[in-house]
Amino acid sequence: MGTPETSREPCPDRILDDIGGAFGMGAVGGSAFHFIKGVYNSPTGTRLIGGTQAVRMNAPRVGGSFAVWGGLFSAFDCSMVYLRQKEDPWNSIIAGASTGGFLSMRQGLGASARAAVFGGVLLALIEGAGIMLNKVMSAQQEMPIMIEDPVPAMAVGHGFPMGQPHAHAQDGASASGTESGSWFGGWFGGGKKESEASSSGSKTEILESFDAPPVPNFEYK
Repeated sequence: MGTPETSREPCPDRILDDIGGAFGMGAVGGSAFHFIKGVYNSPTGTRLIGGTQAVRMNAPRVGGSFAVWGGLFSAFDCSMVYLRQKEDPWNSIIAGASTGGFLSMRQGLGASARAAVFGGVLLALIEGAGIMLNKVMSAQQEMPIMIEDPVPAMAVGHGFPMGQPHAHAQDGASASGTESGSWFGGWFGGGKKESEASSSGSKTEILESFDAPPVPNFEYK
């Protein structure tokens, strides 16, 4: 139903650890609750004194109650680990039910049964929430991270979309360059280059079409 709880202390030390944690939780939470309650119930002018007095009277009692509950829960949990020889959420559920029933045993069998059911359901909800949170966190850690290589800025021409190759931009630039050269040829010497190219081509054609003279023959007839 779950994985072993590796973040907790081993079983003999777990009892003391849970007692201390439960006492601190009860003392801090009880202090805040009883301070607000004491300030609200005190008369005007003595609200701060009434709040601090309520904290001194009730915070240790609440912390001790939490410590007793945490110690019994850890004791039952360690007992279930020893009996079942494995760590799983069922140990915590059974320990919660046993703790609730044991603490309400003085009030009768019916009250003890109700407290046991309440403790078991509460621990089942807590363990279920912990299992769901662990699954969500493990799924996020195992999810592969897809990293797309960005297109370099030099490979994209101005006025062209991202997917177009840069060759189209170069072809357009060369075409515009030739057109501008023919347009401004008379101004910047482009027309002179074209005339030289045309003249050299005509000379080549003339030389190729010219017939070579016959080779002289020195034989006497």
